[in-house]
Amino acid sequence: MVERLVSLSVGIMLSTSLLHALPEAFESKADTHTLFATLLGGLLGFFLLEKFAILRHSHHHEGDGHDHAHGHDAHEAGKSGWMILVGDGLHNFSDGILIAAAFLANPKLGIVTGLAIIAHEIPQEIGDFIVLLNAGFSRARAYLFNLGCSLMAILGGLLGYFTLGHAEGLIPYVLVFASSGFIYIAVSDLMPQMQRRATLRETIPQILLVALGVGIVLFLTGQGHRH
Repeated sequence: MVERLVSLSVGIMLSTSLLHALPEAFESKADTHTLFATLLGGLLGFFLLEKFAILRHSHHHEGDGHDHAHGHDAHEAGKSGWMILVGDGLHNFSDGILIAAAFLANPKLGIVTGLAIIAHEIPQEIGDFIVLLNAGFSRARAYLFNLGCSLMAILGGLLGYFTLGHAEGLIPYVLVFASSGFIYIAVSDLMPQMQRRATLRETIPQILLVALGVGIVLFLTGQGHRH
């Protein structure tokens, strides 16, 4: 099920970015060169953020042959659990701001942006839940902390709505930055996961689900980007 959601997410995120959010931003009165610079900065920024997270994330486990004192890995797993929660809360907060910006630009764009975020967040939250369990959290605590992090999106949405509503000139740049995140996640994270299942039997459903994701976005936005 999670693998299917990954393929669907790719179609939704790429089509939302390339067919709607970016055209919406570039058809505004914002400076084109600055928008492209924002896109470049966003892609490089997400790359650096991922690097930062990878360099500080523990990938070993008790008994994997690494020479650590007993209990070291459990302690590291606990720390990584709290890091996951902090990172997830900030990520959801920024997602709320992005959804607010999309709705302010175009209600249909807001709908597909929210759908793109949901499609990506479901498998990510499942993964985070498993990481928290491995870090020693009980099921109840892992669920409650995950729920609390998810509610950060509401705070971000409210802040974005009231802030960007009075600074409409920033909306195109927020849309471009959001698109850079969608494109980076789809190309550097989700699509490599899909490539690990390279047999024809697994590839055909992936292609169909990507196409379904694109079709959903086109259907919800009236078959394309129009003014």
